[in-house]
Amino acid sequence: MSAIIHIETATEICSCALSSDGNVLLNRENRKGQSHASSLGVFVEEIMQFVRNNGIKLDAVSVSSGPGSYTGLRIGVSEAKGLSYGLEIPLIAIPTHKIMAWMMKGEVEPGTLLCPMIDARRMEVYATVFNTDLDIVRPTSADIIDRESYVDLLEKQKIVFFGNGAEKCRDTILHPNALFVSNVKPGASAMVALAEKAFAAGDFVDTAYFEPFYLKEFVATVPKNKVI
Repeated sequence: MSAIIHIETATEICSCALSSDGNVLLNRENRKGQSHASSLGVFVEEIMQFVRNNGIKLDAVSVSSGPGSYTGLRIGVSEAKGLSYGLEIPLIAIPTHKIMAWMMKGEVEPGTLLCPMIDARRMEVYATVFNTDLDIVRPTSADIIDRESYVDLLEKQKIVFFGNGAEKCRDTILHPNALFVSNVKPGASAMVALAEKAFAAGDFVDTAYFEPFYLKEFVATVPKNKVI
């Protein structure tokens, strides 16, 4: 038996969930974007109140580990590490793309590849290619999309592209084996099965030294029309 808190803040959605033995007991999310700093603490407090009221013993905390928004990942991982330290429970890190691939794996034909994409700048996306067993076929990378992107794989089999970075690629990746699915967004409730598997295997990260997978370093931008 296991009770796990799940935190997902890698994209525009901020979400937190509580599960017990693979079942979601409570799920909170905000899809408005740019609210992670204010929303996550509220969600965690609601879940902790539920935990206390129902006498639940927490066994672990899982966090979406990236790639994704630098700020979102930092907020989510900081909260998860705080819970891990404060409650003296292990920390589970789940790659964001793997969460997204798990959400889609039962929706495609056998032999189809899965390519979750997280939006970056201009025509750049953070992408990983998985098979339906969630084995990595092509490692995570920051890809600048053009008409030749993924052609080596598309010549051999179908690839489903999804995530908030996929929409801007529809008019560029035109191979007949390229399929696009809209509105696949990672959330804490989608982490449950993967976290349960990691917990059973004792697959934990070092709370003190763990850092999210930013993929690229944060670059601050200066507004073009500065007043001063």
